[in-house]
Amino acid sequence: MIDFQFSVFESIDCGGSGSYTDENIIVWTGDDEFMQNIGETKVVQSGNAVSDPVMSTLRVFSSTRKKNCYSIDVDKGVQVLVRASFYYGNYDKKSAPPSFDLHFNGNYWATVETSSEGVVYYEATYIVKDNGVSVCVAQTKPNQFPFMSALEVRSLDSHMYNHVDAEYALFLKSRTTYGAKDIVRFANDPYDRIWVPGAVGDGSTTVTNTAIAIDVSVPDNPPQAAFQNAITTSSTSQHIVLGNGLFPAKPVPIYVNMYFSEVSELDPSTQTRSFQVSVNDVPASQQAIVPQYGSVTELYIGNITASSNTSFTLAADSNSKLPPLINAMEVFYVSDPMTDGTNSKDVEGLASLQSQFDVLKEWGGDPCLPSPYTWDWVNCSTDATPRVTALDLNDNSLSESLPDFLGTLPSLKQLNLADNEFSGPIPTSLSNNKKLKLVVSGNPNLCVSGKSCETTTGSSTDTQSGSGTKKSSKLPAILGGTIPSFIVFWAIVGTVAVLHHRRKTAAISALHTGQGGGGGNRPNGTANANRMGKIGQAVINGIKVNIEEQINS
Repeated sequence: MIDFQFSVFESIDCGGSGSYTDENIIVWTGDDEFMQNIGETKVVQSGNAVSDPVMSTLRVFSSTRKKNCYSIDVDKGVQVLVRASFYYGNYDKKSAPPSFDLHFNGNYWATVETSSEGVVYYEATYIVKDNGVSVCVAQTKPNQFPFMSALEVRSLDSHMYNHVDAEYALFLKSRTTYGAKDIVRFANDPYDRIWVPGAVGDGSTTVTNTAIAIDVSVPDNPPQAAFQNAITTSSTSQHIVLGNGLFPAKPVPIYVNMYFSEVSELDPSTQTRSFQVSVNDVPASQQAIVPQYGSVTELYIGNITASSNTSFTLAADSNSKLPPLINAMEVFYVSDPMTDGTNSKDVEGLASLQSQFDVLKEWGGDPCLPSPYTWDWVNCSTDATPRVTALDLNDNSLSESLPDFLGTLPSLKQLNLADNEFSGPIPTSLSNNKKLKLVVSGNPNLCVSGKSCETTTGSSTDTQSGSGTKKSSKLPAILGGTIPSFIVFWAIVGTVAVLHHRRKTAAISALHTGQGGGGGNRPNGTANANRMGKIGQAVINGIKVNIEEQINS
Protein backbone atom coordinates (compact mmCIF):
# COMPACT_ATOMS: atom_id res chain seq x y z
CA MET A 1 0.00 0.00 0.00
CA ILE A 2 1.15 3.54 -0.73
CA ASP A 3 1.72 5.73 2.33
CA PHE A 4 -0.95 8.28 1.47
CA GLN A 5 0.22 10.65 4.17
CA PHE A 6 3.15 11.54 1.93
CA SER A 7 1.74 10.35 -1.38
CA VAL A 8 3.44 11.91 -4.39
CA PHE A 9 2.68 10.84 -7.94
CA GLU A 10 3.86 13.51 -10.38
CA SER A 11 4.15 12.85 -14.12
CA ILE A 12 5.50 15.75 -16.19
CA ASP A 13 5.39 15.74 -19.98
CA CYS A 14 8.30 18.02 -20.81
CA GLY A 15 7.46 20.31 -23.71
CA GLY A 16 3.87 19.16 -23.61
CA SER A 17 0.76 21.16 -22.78
CA GLY A 18 -2.50 20.26 -21.14
CA SER A 19 -3.04 16.80 -19.67
CA TYR A 20 -2.98 13.31 -21.11
CA THR A 21 -3.88 9.86 -19.72
CA ASP A 22 -1.73 7.06 -21.10
CA GLU A 23 -2.46 3.37 -21.53
CA ASN A 24 -1.27 2.70 -17.97
CA ILE A 25 -3.85 5.14 -16.55
CA ILE A 26 -1.07 7.57 -15.66
CA VAL A 27 -2.14 11.21 -15.98
CA TRP A 28 0.56 13.36 -17.55
CA THR A 29 0.61 17.15 -17.37
CA GLY A 30 2.54 19.63 -19.47
CA ASP A 31 5.48 21.43 -17.92
CA ASP A 32 4.43 25.04 -18.52
CA GLU A 33 3.74 25.67 -14.83
CA PHE A 34 7.17 24.31 -13.90
CA MET A 35 9.25 26.05 -16.57
CA GLN A 36 7.60 29.35 -17.43
CA ASN A 37 9.75 31.22 -19.95
CA ILE A 38 12.59 28.71 -19.49
CA GLY A 39 13.86 26.64 -22.41
CA GLU A 40 12.10 25.89 -25.67
CA THR A 41 9.46 23.33 -26.56
CA LYS A 42 10.47 21.03 -29.41
CA VAL A 43 8.80 18.16 -31.27
CA VAL A 44 10.59 15.04 -32.47
CA GLN A 45 10.72 14.44 -36.21
CA SER A 46 7.77 12.46 -37.53
CA GLY A 47 10.10 9.84 -38.95
CA ASN A 48 11.53 9.31 -35.47
CA ALA A 49 8.25 9.15 -33.57
CA VAL A 50 7.77 6.36 -31.02
CA SER A 51 4.57 4.80 -29.77
CA ASP A 52 4.59 6.70 -26.47
CA PRO A 53 2.98 10.14 -27.05
CA VAL A 54 4.79 11.57 -24.02
CA MET A 55 8.06 11.11 -25.91
CA SER A 56 6.87 13.20 -28.87
CA THR A 57 7.83 16.48 -27.19
CA LEU A 58 10.78 17.73 -25.17
CA ARG A 59 12.10 20.90 -23.60
CA VAL A 60 15.58 21.97 -24.67
CA PHE A 61 17.79 24.48 -22.87
CA SER A 62 20.08 26.35 -25.24
CA SER A 63 20.85 29.41 -23.11
CA THR A 64 24.20 30.03 -21.44
CA ARG A 65 22.73 29.32 -18.00
CA LYS A 66 24.82 26.83 -16.03
CA LYS A 67 21.89 24.55 -15.23
CA ASN A 68 18.13 24.37 -15.68
CA CYS A 69 15.97 22.67 -13.07
CA TYR A 70 12.55 21.24 -12.44
CA SER A 71 11.35 21.59 -8.84
CA ILE A 72 8.58 19.48 -7.29
CA ASP A 73 7.12 19.97 -3.83
CA VAL A 74 7.84 16.98 -1.59
CA ASP A 75 7.97 16.92 2.20
CA LYS A 76 11.27 16.46 3.98
CA GLY A 77 11.96 12.84 4.97
CA VAL A 78 9.85 11.26 2.22
CA GLN A 79 11.47 8.48 0.21
CA VAL A 80 11.01 9.07 -3.50
CA LEU A 81 11.61 7.36 -6.81
CA VAL A 82 12.63 9.95 -9.42
CA ARG A 83 12.81 9.03 -13.10
CA ALA A 84 14.05 11.31 -15.87
CA SER A 85 13.53 10.23 -19.50
CA PHE A 86 15.19 11.48 -22.66
CA TYR A 87 14.33 10.91 -26.31
CA TYR A 88 16.29 12.92 -28.86
CA GLY A 89 14.12 12.03 -31.86
CA ASN A 90 16.30 14.19 -34.14
CA TYR A 91 14.22 17.20 -33.06
CA ASP A 92 16.88 19.61 -34.42
CA LYS A 93 17.37 17.71 -37.71
CA LYS A 94 21.10 17.40 -37.01
CA SER A 95 21.22 13.65 -36.26
CA ALA A 96 23.57 14.48 -33.37
CA PRO A 97 22.20 13.27 -30.02
CA PRO A 98 23.80 15.32 -27.24
CA SER A 99 25.49 14.39 -23.98
CA PHE A 100 25.09 16.39 -20.76
CA ASP A 101 24.99 16.08 -16.98
CA LEU A 102 22.02 15.23 -14.77
CA HIS A 103 21.74 16.41 -11.13
CA PHE A 104 19.30 15.82 -8.28
CA ASN A 105 18.96 17.98 -5.15
CA GLY A 106 22.44 19.44 -5.54
CA ASN A 107 24.08 16.06 -6.24
CA TYR A 108 25.66 14.69 -9.39
CA TRP A 109 23.50 11.89 -10.81
CA ALA A 110 24.75 10.78 -14.22
CA THR A 111 26.13 11.82 -17.57
CA VAL A 112 23.21 11.43 -19.94
CA GLU A 113 24.06 9.78 -23.23
CA THR A 114 21.07 10.26 -25.50
CA SER A 115 20.40 8.10 -28.52
CA SER A 116 18.90 8.44 -31.97
CA GLU A 117 17.38 4.99 -31.66
CA GLY A 118 15.31 5.03 -28.49
CA VAL A 119 14.37 6.39 -25.09
CA VAL A 120 16.91 6.37 -22.27
CA TYR A 121 15.89 6.91 -18.68
CA TYR A 122 17.62 7.32 -15.34
CA GLU A 123 16.07 6.46 -12.01
CA ALA A 124 17.12 7.43 -8.48
CA THR A 125 15.67 6.40 -5.13
CA TYR A 126 16.48 8.47 -2.06
CA ILE A 127 15.12 10.14 1.07
CA VAL A 128 14.51 13.86 0.61
CA LYS A 129 16.74 15.82 2.98
CA ASP A 130 14.97 19.13 2.53
CA ASN A 131 11.58 20.18 1.27
CA GLY A 132 11.32 19.50 -2.44
CA VAL A 133 12.83 17.45 -5.23
CA SER A 134 14.93 19.20 -7.85
CA VAL A 135 16.15 17.64 -11.07
CA CYS A 136 18.55 19.64 -13.23
CA VAL A 137 20.32 19.27 -16.56
CA ALA A 138 23.62 21.03 -17.26
CA GLN A 139 25.53 21.58 -20.48
CA THR A 140 29.04 20.11 -20.47
CA LYS A 141 30.06 20.28 -24.14
CA PRO A 142 29.86 23.12 -26.70
CA ASN A 143 26.72 23.08 -28.85
CA GLN A 144 25.35 20.01 -27.08
CA PHE A 145 22.24 21.39 -25.47
CA PRO A 146 20.59 19.52 -22.59
CA PHE A 147 16.93 18.60 -22.77
CA MET A 148 14.34 16.47 -21.01
CA SER A 149 11.38 14.50 -22.34
CA ALA A 150 9.64 13.37 -19.15
CA LEU A 151 10.06 13.60 -15.39
CA GLU A 152 8.30 11.35 -12.87
CA VAL A 153 8.33 11.50 -9.06
CA ARG A 154 6.73 8.76 -6.93
CA SER A 155 6.70 8.41 -3.16
CA LEU A 156 7.70 5.06 -1.62
CA ASP A 157 6.86 3.52 1.73
CA SER A 158 9.43 4.42 4.35
CA HIS A 159 10.43 0.79 4.99
CA MET A 160 11.36 0.13 1.36
CA TYR A 161 15.03 -0.11 0.37
CA ASN A 162 16.00 0.62 3.97
CA HIS A 163 19.12 -1.55 3.97
CA VAL A 164 20.90 1.51 2.59
CA ASP A 165 21.73 4.42 4.89
CA ALA A 166 19.62 7.53 4.33
CA GLU A 167 22.78 9.43 3.37
CA TYR A 168 22.97 7.51 0.09
CA ALA A 169 20.87 7.32 -3.05
CA LEU A 170 20.27 4.26 -5.21
CA PHE A 171 20.73 4.59 -8.97
CA LEU A 172 18.86 1.93 -10.93
CA LYS A 173 20.98 -0.32 -13.11
CA SER A 174 18.31 -2.89 -13.95
CA ARG A 175 14.92 -4.09 -12.73
CA THR A 176 13.94 -7.40 -14.30
CA THR A 177 10.95 -9.72 -14.26
CA TYR A 178 12.18 -13.06 -15.61
CA GLY A 179 10.15 -15.03 -18.08
CA ALA A 180 7.66 -12.20 -18.67
CA LYS A 181 6.64 -10.97 -22.09
CA ASP A 182 5.51 -7.47 -21.16
CA ILE A 183 6.76 -4.59 -19.05
CA VAL A 184 5.20 -4.38 -15.58
CA ARG A 185 4.54 -0.93 -14.10
CA PHE A 186 1.62 1.13 -12.76
CA ALA A 187 -1.14 0.19 -12.05
CA ASN A 188 0.18 -3.35 -11.46
CA ASP A 189 2.98 -1.80 -9.42
CA PRO A 190 1.41 1.02 -7.35
CA TYR A 191 4.84 2.67 -7.01
CA ASP A 192 5.23 2.69 -10.80
CA ARG A 193 8.56 0.90 -10.87
CA ILE A 194 9.32 -0.33 -14.37
CA TRP A 195 10.03 -4.08 -14.48
CA VAL A 196 11.51 -5.12 -17.81
CA PRO A 197 11.18 -8.67 -19.18
CA GLY A 198 14.44 -10.58 -18.74
CA ALA A 199 15.92 -12.57 -21.60
CA VAL A 200 16.23 -16.30 -21.10
CA GLY A 201 19.86 -17.34 -21.28
CA ASP A 202 21.39 -20.55 -22.57
CA GLY A 203 20.25 -23.52 -20.56
CA SER A 204 17.38 -21.62 -18.92
CA THR A 205 13.68 -22.17 -19.44
CA THR A 206 10.58 -20.17 -18.58
CA VAL A 207 7.97 -21.55 -16.21
CA THR A 208 4.55 -20.12 -15.35
CA ASN A 209 3.33 -19.55 -11.82
CA THR A 210 0.04 -21.36 -11.13
CA ALA A 211 -0.76 -19.48 -7.91
CA ILE A 212 -3.96 -17.44 -8.17
CA ALA A 213 -2.83 -14.98 -5.52
CA ILE A 214 0.69 -14.24 -4.29
CA ASP A 215 1.48 -12.62 -0.95
CA VAL A 216 4.10 -9.98 -1.68
CA SER A 217 4.42 -8.75 1.92
CA VAL A 218 8.19 -8.41 1.96
CA PRO A 219 10.09 -5.19 2.76
CA ASP A 220 10.33 -3.83 -0.79
CA ASN A 221 6.75 -4.58 -1.87
CA PRO A 222 7.30 -6.09 -5.33
CA PRO A 223 4.17 -6.31 -7.49
CA GLN A 224 2.33 -9.60 -7.94
CA ALA A 225 2.60 -9.18 -11.69
CA ALA A 226 6.37 -9.68 -11.47
CA PHE A 227 5.81 -13.26 -10.22
CA GLN A 228 3.63 -14.65 -12.97
CA ASN A 229 6.67 -16.34 -14.44
CA ALA A 230 10.16 -17.44 -13.51
CA ILE A 231 13.24 -18.92 -15.12
CA THR A 232 14.83 -22.19 -14.11
CA THR A 233 17.13 -24.84 -15.55
CA SER A 234 16.37 -28.32 -16.83
CA SER A 235 18.33 -30.13 -14.10
CA THR A 236 19.83 -29.61 -10.67
CA SER A 237 23.32 -29.83 -12.11
CA GLN A 238 22.80 -26.66 -14.13
CA HIS A 239 23.20 -23.22 -12.63
CA ILE A 240 21.49 -19.93 -13.30
CA VAL A 241 24.17 -17.28 -13.91
CA LEU A 242 23.15 -13.61 -13.95
CA GLY A 243 24.94 -10.29 -14.30
CA ASN A 244 27.66 -11.14 -16.79
CA GLY A 245 28.71 -7.92 -18.50
CA LEU A 246 26.25 -5.87 -16.44
CA PHE A 247 28.83 -3.74 -14.64
CA PRO A 248 31.68 -1.45 -15.72
CA ALA A 249 35.34 -2.35 -15.51
CA LYS A 250 35.92 0.00 -12.58
CA PRO A 251 34.50 -1.43 -9.33
CA VAL A 252 31.32 0.23 -8.10
CA PRO A 253 29.28 -0.29 -4.92
CA ILE A 254 26.00 -2.08 -5.60
CA TYR A 255 22.74 -3.02 -3.89
CA VAL A 256 20.79 -6.07 -5.13
CA ASN A 257 17.33 -7.46 -4.38
CA MET A 258 16.41 -10.93 -5.61
CA TYR A 259 12.84 -12.22 -5.44
CA PHE A 260 11.68 -15.84 -5.44
CA SER A 261 8.26 -17.54 -5.44
CA GLU A 262 7.54 -21.22 -6.03
CA VAL A 263 5.58 -21.64 -9.26
CA SER A 264 3.61 -24.79 -8.36
CA GLU A 265 2.45 -26.77 -5.36
CA LEU A 266 5.12 -29.31 -4.57
CA ASP A 267 4.84 -32.77 -3.04
CA PRO A 268 7.28 -32.46 -0.13
CA SER A 269 8.07 -36.16 -0.22
CA THR A 270 9.26 -36.18 -3.81
CA GLN A 271 9.63 -32.55 -4.81
CA THR A 272 11.89 -30.14 -2.95
CA ARG A 273 13.63 -27.01 -4.16
CA SER A 274 16.49 -25.32 -2.32
CA PHE A 275 19.52 -23.53 -3.66
CA GLN A 276 22.36 -21.19 -2.80
CA VAL A 277 23.07 -17.74 -4.19
CA SER A 278 26.68 -16.64 -4.53
CA VAL A 279 28.51 -13.61 -5.84
CA ASN A 280 31.73 -14.60 -7.60
CA ASP A 281 31.56 -17.95 -5.77
CA VAL A 282 31.15 -16.27 -2.37
CA PRO A 283 27.84 -17.22 -0.65
CA ALA A 284 25.46 -14.28 -0.44
CA SER A 285 23.47 -15.83 2.41
CA GLN A 286 24.11 -18.28 5.22
CA GLN A 287 20.78 -19.97 4.54
CA ALA A 288 19.55 -21.76 1.46
CA ILE A 289 16.74 -20.21 -0.56
CA VAL A 290 13.55 -22.29 -0.31
CA PRO A 291 10.82 -20.54 -2.36
CA GLN A 292 7.27 -20.77 -1.05
CA TYR A 293 4.20 -21.29 -3.19
CA GLY A 294 1.82 -18.33 -3.03
CA SER A 295 4.30 -16.06 -1.24
CA VAL A 296 7.57 -14.27 -1.89
CA THR A 297 11.08 -14.67 -0.51
CA GLU A 298 13.38 -11.65 -0.87
CA LEU A 299 17.17 -11.77 -0.69
CA TYR A 300 19.06 -8.54 -0.19
CA ILE A 301 22.74 -8.36 -1.18
CA GLY A 302 24.68 -5.25 -0.17
CA ASN A 303 28.00 -3.92 1.02
CA ILE A 304 29.75 -5.28 -2.04
CA THR A 305 31.42 -3.85 -5.12
CA ALA A 306 30.97 -5.14 -8.63
CA SER A 307 32.97 -4.88 -11.84
CA SER A 308 32.90 -6.34 -15.33
CA ASN A 309 33.74 -9.84 -14.09
CA THR A 310 31.03 -9.93 -11.39
CA SER A 311 28.28 -12.51 -11.68
CA PHE A 312 25.54 -14.00 -9.52
CA THR A 313 25.15 -17.77 -9.47
CA LEU A 314 22.13 -19.79 -8.32
CA ALA A 315 23.08 -23.44 -7.68
CA ALA A 316 20.88 -26.26 -6.33
CA ASP A 317 21.73 -27.79 -2.96
CA SER A 318 22.90 -31.38 -2.96
CA ASN A 319 19.61 -32.57 -1.43
CA SER A 320 17.36 -30.54 -3.74
CA LYS A 321 15.18 -32.49 -6.14
CA LEU A 322 14.47 -29.44 -8.32
CA PRO A 323 16.77 -26.86 -9.95
CA PRO A 324 16.99 -23.19 -8.83
CA LEU A 325 14.61 -20.53 -10.05
CA ILE A 326 14.24 -16.77 -9.88
CA ASN A 327 11.30 -14.49 -10.62
CA ALA A 328 12.66 -10.96 -10.41
CA MET A 329 15.74 -8.92 -9.53
CA GLU A 330 16.68 -5.28 -8.93
CA VAL A 331 20.26 -4.00 -9.24
CA PHE A 332 21.32 -0.52 -8.10
CA TYR A 333 24.50 1.48 -7.91
CA VAL A 334 25.01 3.14 -4.53
CA SER A 335 25.77 6.86 -4.74
CA ASP A 336 28.42 8.83 -2.94
CA PRO A 337 27.11 10.40 0.29
CA MET A 338 24.49 12.98 -0.59
CA THR A 339 25.17 16.61 0.21
CA ASP A 340 23.14 18.42 2.83
CA GLY A 341 22.81 21.25 0.34
CA THR A 342 23.51 24.93 0.68
CA ASN A 343 23.04 26.35 4.18
CA SER A 344 19.30 26.37 4.83
CA LYS A 345 19.24 29.96 6.11
CA ASP A 346 20.95 31.17 2.95
CA VAL A 347 18.51 29.17 0.83
CA GLU A 348 15.60 30.79 2.67
CA GLY A 349 17.11 34.21 2.05
CA LEU A 350 17.46 33.55 -1.67
CA ALA A 351 13.91 32.18 -1.80
CA SER A 352 12.66 35.43 -0.24
CA LEU A 353 14.62 37.35 -2.86
CA GLN A 354 13.03 35.29 -5.63
CA SER A 355 9.55 35.83 -4.20
CA GLN A 356 10.11 39.60 -4.29
CA PHE A 357 11.55 39.74 -7.82
CA ASP A 358 9.91 37.67 -10.56
CA VAL A 359 12.92 37.81 -12.86
CA LEU A 360 14.87 35.69 -10.37
CA LYS A 361 12.26 32.91 -10.16
CA GLU A 362 13.67 31.20 -13.24
CA TRP A 363 16.50 29.68 -11.21
CA GLY A 364 15.84 26.42 -9.39
CA GLY A 365 17.65 23.57 -7.72
CA ASP A 366 20.39 24.07 -5.18
CA PRO A 367 21.93 27.55 -5.56
CA CYS A 368 25.50 26.38 -4.87
CA LEU A 369 25.67 22.65 -5.66
CA PRO A 370 26.97 20.66 -7.30
CA SER A 371 30.05 22.77 -7.92
CA PRO A 372 30.64 24.48 -10.32
CA TYR A 373 26.96 24.64 -11.26
CA THR A 374 25.91 27.52 -9.03
CA TRP A 375 23.15 29.89 -9.99
CA ASP A 376 24.59 32.36 -12.46
CA TRP A 377 24.25 35.33 -10.09
CA VAL A 378 25.44 33.54 -6.94
CA ASN A 379 28.95 32.80 -5.63
CA CYS A 380 29.43 30.34 -2.80
CA SER A 381 32.03 29.11 -0.36
CA THR A 382 33.66 25.71 -0.85
CA ASP A 383 32.45 24.33 2.49
CA ALA A 384 30.70 20.96 2.63
CA THR A 385 27.59 22.97 3.44
CA PRO A 386 28.21 26.04 1.24
CA ARG A 387 27.39 29.60 2.24
CA VAL A 388 26.46 32.39 -0.16
CA THR A 389 29.41 34.80 -0.44
CA ALA A 390 28.41 37.08 -3.33
CA LEU A 391 25.32 38.14 -5.24
CA ASP A 392 25.56 39.84 -8.64
CA LEU A 393 22.15 41.31 -9.43
CA ASN A 394 23.50 43.98 -11.76
CA ASP A 395 21.14 45.26 -14.50
CA ASN A 396 18.10 43.08 -13.78
CA SER A 397 15.47 45.87 -13.80
CA LEU A 398 14.86 45.26 -10.09
CA SER A 399 12.74 47.92 -8.44
CA GLU A 400 11.10 48.90 -5.14
CA SER A 401 13.08 48.99 -1.90
CA LEU A 402 16.28 47.11 -1.12
CA PRO A 403 15.55 43.85 0.74
CA ASP A 404 16.65 44.26 4.34
CA PHE A 405 17.16 40.51 4.84
CA LEU A 406 20.18 40.56 2.50
CA GLY A 407 22.08 42.05 5.40
CA THR A 408 21.38 38.94 7.45
CA LEU A 409 23.41 36.63 5.18
CA PRO A 410 26.46 36.23 7.43
CA SER A 411 28.94 35.14 4.75
CA LEU A 412 27.91 37.68 2.11
CA LYS A 413 30.99 39.71 1.13
CA GLN A 414 29.94 41.28 -2.17
CA LEU A 415 26.55 42.61 -3.23
CA ASN A 416 26.26 44.16 -6.68
CA LEU A 417 22.93 45.93 -7.12
CA ALA A 418 24.11 48.38 -9.78
CA ASP A 419 22.02 49.62 -12.71
CA ASN A 420 18.59 48.70 -11.38
CA GLU A 421 15.60 50.80 -10.32
CA PHE A 422 15.74 50.53 -6.54
CA SER A 423 14.32 53.36 -4.44
CA GLY A 424 14.11 54.33 -0.81
CA PRO A 425 16.78 54.13 1.89
CA ILE A 426 19.60 51.61 2.02
CA PRO A 427 18.87 49.39 5.03
CA THR A 428 21.34 49.88 7.86
CA SER A 429 21.91 46.09 7.83
CA LEU A 430 23.72 46.75 4.53
CA SER A 431 25.11 50.25 4.96
CA ASN A 432 26.62 49.47 8.39
CA ASN A 433 28.10 46.12 7.33
CA LYS A 434 31.83 46.84 7.17
CA LYS A 435 32.56 43.37 5.77
CA LEU A 436 30.30 43.90 2.76
CA LYS A 437 31.34 45.46 -0.54
CA LEU A 438 28.11 47.11 -1.63
CA VAL A 439 27.71 48.43 -5.19
CA VAL A 440 24.56 50.46 -5.86
CA SER A 441 25.60 52.80 -8.68
CA GLY A 442 23.04 53.38 -11.40
CA ASN A 443 20.04 53.47 -9.03
CA PRO A 444 19.12 57.20 -9.17
CA ASN A 445 16.28 56.92 -6.66
CA LEU A 446 18.34 55.50 -3.81
CA CYS A 447 19.36 57.47 -0.76
CA VAL A 448 21.66 56.56 2.07
CA SER A 449 19.77 57.33 5.25
CA GLY A 450 17.86 54.62 7.04
CA LYS A 451 15.26 57.24 7.99
CA SER A 452 13.89 60.04 5.79
CA CYS A 453 16.31 61.16 3.11
CA GLU A 454 16.88 63.55 0.24
CA THR A 455 15.23 62.48 -2.99
CA THR A 456 15.73 63.08 -6.66
CA THR A 457 13.44 65.07 -8.94
CA GLY A 458 10.17 63.31 -9.55
CA SER A 459 10.67 60.82 -6.75
CA SER A 460 9.83 62.46 -3.41
CA THR A 461 7.23 61.24 -0.98
CA ASP A 462 7.55 64.39 1.16
CA THR A 463 4.35 66.40 0.82
CA GLN A 464 6.15 69.61 1.85
CA SER A 465 8.89 69.49 -0.75
CA GLY A 466 7.21 72.13 -2.94
CA SER A 467 6.88 74.74 -0.21
CA GLY A 468 10.41 74.03 0.96
CA THR A 469 11.73 74.92 -2.47
CA LYS A 470 9.79 78.20 -2.57
CA LYS A 471 10.98 79.30 0.85
CA SER A 472 14.58 78.68 -0.12
CA SER A 473 14.36 80.67 -3.35
CA LYS A 474 12.71 83.71 -1.67
CA LEU A 475 15.13 83.96 1.23
CA PRO A 476 17.65 86.53 -0.29
CA ALA A 477 14.91 88.99 -1.30
CA ILE A 478 13.33 88.89 2.14
CA LEU A 479 16.66 89.55 3.84
CA GLY A 480 17.54 92.46 1.51
CA GLY A 481 14.30 94.38 2.07
CA THR A 482 13.75 94.13 5.82
CA ILE A 483 16.97 94.04 7.91
CA PRO A 484 20.21 96.12 8.25
CA SER A 485 23.14 95.40 6.01
CA PHE A 486 25.38 93.85 8.68
CA ILE A 487 22.64 91.40 9.51
CA VAL A 488 22.24 90.70 5.79
CA PHE A 489 25.99 89.96 5.65
CA TRP A 490 25.87 87.41 8.44
CA ALA A 491 22.64 85.94 7.06
CA ILE A 492 24.31 85.43 3.69
CA VAL A 493 27.28 83.74 5.38
CA GLY A 494 24.89 81.46 7.22
CA THR A 495 22.99 80.66 4.02
CA VAL A 496 26.23 79.78 2.19
CA ALA A 497 27.19 77.46 5.07
CA VAL A 498 23.82 75.71 4.93
CA LEU A 499 24.02 75.28 1.15
CA HIS A 500 27.59 73.99 1.46
CA HIS A 501 26.44 71.42 4.04
CA ARG A 502 23.57 70.39 1.72
CA ARG A 503 25.92 69.87 -1.25
CA LYS A 504 28.13 67.59 0.87
CA THR A 505 25.09 65.51 1.85
CA ALA A 506 24.04 65.24 -1.81
CA ALA A 507 27.55 64.13 -2.76
CA ILE A 508 27.39 61.23 -0.29
CA SER A 509 24.05 60.19 -1.75
CA ALA A 510 25.41 60.31 -5.30
CA LEU A 511 28.43 58.17 -4.46
CA HIS A 512 26.09 55.58 -3.01
CA THR A 513 23.63 56.12 -5.82
CA GLY A 514 21.41 57.14 -2.92
CA GLN A 515 18.06 55.47 -2.53
CA GLY A 516 15.33 58.13 -2.93
CA GLY A 517 11.72 58.12 -1.84
CA GLY A 518 9.00 58.08 -4.39
CA GLY A 519 7.38 61.06 -6.41
CA GLY A 520 7.41 64.91 -6.07
CA ASN A 521 9.93 67.69 -6.64
CA ARG A 522 13.51 67.77 -5.42
CA PRO A 523 13.50 69.49 -1.97
CA ASN A 524 16.29 71.92 -1.13
CA GLY A 525 17.28 74.72 1.26
CA THR A 526 16.96 75.11 5.00
CA ALA A 527 13.31 74.14 5.16
CA ASN A 528 14.20 70.65 3.82
CA ALA A 529 17.16 70.45 6.19
CA ASN A 530 14.85 71.01 9.13
CA ARG A 531 12.48 68.26 7.96
CA MET A 532 15.31 65.74 7.51
CA GLY A 533 16.67 66.15 11.04
CA LYS A 534 20.11 65.00 12.08
CA ILE A 535 21.78 61.86 10.74
CA GLY A 536 23.28 59.77 13.56
CA GLN A 537 27.06 59.75 13.64
CA ALA A 538 27.18 55.94 13.58
CA VAL A 539 25.21 55.85 10.33
CA ILE A 540 27.47 58.48 8.76
CA ASN A 541 30.56 56.51 9.78
CA GLY A 542 29.08 53.35 8.27
CA ILE A 543 28.29 55.16 5.02
CA LYS A 544 31.81 56.57 4.84
CA VAL A 545 33.34 53.11 5.31
CA ASN A 546 31.27 51.73 2.43
CA ILE A 547 32.17 54.69 0.21
CA GLU A 548 35.85 54.26 0.93
CA GLU A 549 35.66 50.53 0.17
CA GLN A 550 33.96 51.19 -3.16
CA ILE A 551 36.48 53.89 -4.12
CA ASN A 552 39.47 51.79 -3.08
CA SER A 553 38.17 48.76 -4.96
